[in-house]
Amino acid sequence: MKRSDARELLMQALFQMDARGSKNLGLVDSLISEYKISGKDEEYIKENFVKITRNLDEIDEAIDEHAEKWSTKRMPKADLAIARLAVGECTFGDTPKAVAINEAVELAKKYGGDGAPKFINGLLGKVID
Repeated sequence: MKRSDARELLMQALFQMDARGSKNLGLVDSLISEYKISGKDEEYIKENFVKITRNLDEIDEAIDEHAEKWSTKRMPKADLAIARLAVGECTFGDTPKAVAINEAVELAKKYGGDGAPKFINGLLGKVID
């Protein structure tokens, strides 16, 4: 599995977390089981899910601070999951800024609305500095 595929599954877990209102690692376990993920990809997904959920308040504060005319409470849930993932990977992991932003824009093209890629790119350019 490519890292971008693992990142996409992690984004889906973050989306489900928000939709269900639960930070339970069981969401990740379900996705990992469903897609038969193992090894380094499983480790990447679980570790980053835990890092992001443990630091969610700080991540959301950074997003709120830089999202003009938007807040995490009003933001489309797919865009929010993508932004949380990228901010979390850069802030609490070792993903290079350019990689995180590029991957987030690609996820926004796939899962977001018409303006999502531009919004995500602009937001992350401010947050991940």
